[in-house]
Amino acid sequence: MSPVLQSPSTGHYTSLAWRKESPPPDPVGLCPVWKKVLYERQPFPDNYVDESFLEELRKNIYVRRYSYWAVVFESAVVIQQLCSVCVFCVIWWYMDQGLLSPQNLCEIGLGFTLLGYMVFDLVDHGVGRKDSGRTRWDDLKSALVFVAFTYGFSPILKTLTESISTDTIYAMSVLMLLGHLVFFDYGANAAVVSSTLSINMAIFASVCLASRLPRSLHAFGMVTFAIQIFALWPSLQRKLRAHTPRTYTCVTFLFAVFALAGLMTISSVGTLLFSLLLLSVTFLCPYCLIRLQLFKDNIHGPWDEAEIKEDLSRFLD
Repeated sequence: MSPVLQSPSTGHYTSLAWRKESPPPDPVGLCPVWKKVLYERQPFPDNYVDESFLEELRKNIYVRRYSYWAVVFESAVVIQQLCSVCVFCVIWWYMDQGLLSPQNLCEIGLGFTLLGYMVFDLVDHGVGRKDSGRTRWDDLKSALVFVAFTYGFSPILKTLTESISTDTIYAMSVLMLLGHLVFFDYGANAAVVSSTLSINMAIFASVCLASRLPRSLHAFGMVTFAIQIFALWPSLQRKLRAHTPRTYTCVTFLFAVFALAGLMTISSVGTLLFSLLLLSVTFLCPYCLIRLQLFKDNIHGPWDEAEIKEDLSRFLD
């Protein structure tokens, strides 16, 4: 029933009817503009984007441009570790066959260690030693403690794996040396890099192989040589690489020749395969890396996750 309204002047009654009020019409030809916001209600679906969405598309904005010979130079650190593992295996084979005595190995290792120690200080004129705060007396005490403990525990190292079969020892040694190569710090900022794990795996492999040598003195010489080639030698190489790149390149080449010469006395086929591996890592892999950069197609745009570039370390105090 509709309401009735009486006029005060005439007294007549007028019937009123409810009318639904319609919104004002939109201006002719005016279309709503889409905004890239979430806090406003818009007449568009949630997954709607307009033509301006791809205007911020960028491709390969973080791609690095490599120089071939620069990559070849950087591959020298990989060559160094491959040759270190090769030399270590060759020395172990010589001792296992009785072609190298532990006394001669210790004397040669001591001579090269002293030479490398002097070169380590001469390269940067002692600046690194002053920054670290270590003296030569500290280095001598550390060396004496290591030699004493290793020599004292060498009989235990010799008999440590007597209950394990030789095939298992060889398999464990191969896996440990491969793990050493995988986790070694080649200078890349990656989660897989762990210098501590790498050196521990190399020492574990040396202990396993040393337990198969004839006497405890052989085990002492083998473990000592492992420390020299897997811990001290890379430190010297990093110092040469940072201060004298040309000397570093020459030393890497001579070290590779020495490793191949030692392997040649054991197996000519192994020498051929190892030389092909070194050539591939040095020349073929850098070429493949540069060629593959041409096929890289990384896209960046407004769909990327937000990155906080502000230093928030002050909130952690």
